[in-house]
Formats: sequence, C-alpha cells, structure tokens
Amino acid sequence: MKLQSNEQIIKTFHHHPLPFFIQIIKTIGASLPFFFLLYLFTPSLSYNSIIIANLIIIGIFGIIILYLGLIYWLDKLIITNKRAVHVDWIVLSKRIEGEALLNDIQDIQTQEKGLLSALYIFDYGSIQIKTASSKTTITFTEAPDPEGIKAFLAKNIEACKPTATCDIDIAGTPALES
Repeated sequence: MKLQSNEQIIKTFHHHPLPFFIQIIKTIGASLPFFFLLYLFTPSLSYNSIIIANLIIIGIFGIIILYLGLIYWLDKLIITNKRAVHVDWIVLSKRIEGEALLNDIQDIQTQEKGLLSALYIFDYGSIQIKTASSKTTITFTEAPDPEGIKAFLAKNIEACKPTATCDIDIAGTPALES
C-alpha cells in the first residue's frame, strides 16, 4: 500500500486474537493423531527414528502455525486521513487490497455473535464498508470491537465531508477546517 500525497495513517486494526488462538488449538489438535500413531509404532522403531519422526511432526505443524501467524499479522484494516484500506492476505504469495475513500463511504454494517460479545475477549465480528459504487465493498472479518471501528470511521467520515477540508488529527480526533 502506497500513501497518497498528504495522506497519513491514523489507525491500523488487526484481527481479534481469539479466533487466531482457536486456529492454533485446532492445529495442535490435528497433530495429536500423528503423535498417537508414532506412539503405537514405538516398539517397532529405533530410538533415532522416533526422535526424527517427532521432529518431523513438530516441524510440519510448527510451519503451519507460523504460516497462520503470518497471515493473522499481515491482514489489516488501515484507516488514513483520506481512505480506508483493507489488506487481505489469501496466501503468503497473494494479497488483495481494497480501498474506499472516506468521502465515498455510504454504509457501514457490523455483525457480532452472541450475548458474550459484550466481553472484550468475545468482542469480535465483521465489519462491512460499502461505497457509492456497488462494486466496492470492504469486508473485514474477525475485527476487534466492530462497533468501535464503525464509530471511529463515522467520526472520521464526518470530518471529511465534501464541504469541509479533510484534516484529521493523527491522534484520531477529527479537526475541521471551513
């Protein structure tokens, strides 16, 4: 993502950590049958081959967890003083960037699940940003505090109305110039 002239990053949102930890737990759970099979074959294997097999299993699932961590960290929603940019890494070699000018944003929808979303640890969901063009829709899943992101965006969109000069303070407080 390249910044335009006079554009500054105000805030960057990453995915909520709870779904990431759930993915890690699932990956560890997926490795357990391999360790169990290795345990069953232990009497027929030599000591060195047991160590090598354990290292191979740990290495493969360690690489999978590292991959999940990189995708988790690289996916983000960036809010600048002019636009909202979603960087979505599909795989490490393919990413999709979607952007919407703050002036063009028409609708922001959020979705959270369950009553427990009032607690921080479960306060995540998705946020969908729609622009005047029907082709541009940004969907950021597993967003932390989607309602907070919506309020933050609404405050910055108000500061960037076409009748005013879009001048947002870096601290996130919109500053209007007439």
